[in-house]
Amino acid sequence: MGVRHSGQILSYNKMLGRLQDAGNTTTLARYLELLSRVGMVAGLEKYSGSFIQIRRSSPKLNVLNTAYVGAFSDLTFEQARADRIFWGRLVESGVGAHLLNTAQIDGTRVYYWKRRYSEVNFVLQRGTHLVAVEVKSGQQIRSARGLGEFLRKFPTARRLVVGATGVPLSEFLGAPSGHWAEE
Repeated sequence: MGVRHSGQILSYNKMLGRLQDAGNTTTLARYLELLSRVGMVAGLEKYSGSFIQIRRSSPKLNVLNTAYVGAFSDLTFEQARADRIFWGRLVESGVGAHLLNTAQIDGTRVYYWKRRYSEVNFVLQRGTHLVAVEVKSGQQIRSARGLGEFLRKFPTARRLVVGATGVPLSEFLGAPSGHWAEE
């Protein structure tokens, strides 16, 4: 389930509904923590600026290795590229995996942010530095409403767009999360 829903926010109750005999939400949260420790799937917490609200949030699932997505998909590479939704989720999962894997090295915290219909793919926090990261997998510039709303709420934050309309994906993947959190 973590692989199939990588890049998506899923409540623990929704996960319980899909898993039979999974226990309770506390057990699921613990399973997700264990899966993260072994390098499979992480559950990002929602950034709010408040520790209490962060702990109450539904996790955003993200694989820590995109090979898992390919292994559980029936799509060929060409089919995956042609499916804009799948491809977008795969690219976003790849960026998330890179951020999460390199954040362990330098103490950067990785979150997501969502308010009503506005969302920021990733939020990096390192010390007092805060960066809103938006991933764009296609050539078209889609609405940046989430970035704008986040920056209004957290005016000291910096924005970073990754993909064709911002920092090229290959350049982004060449530097650890801490590099982007301090620039």
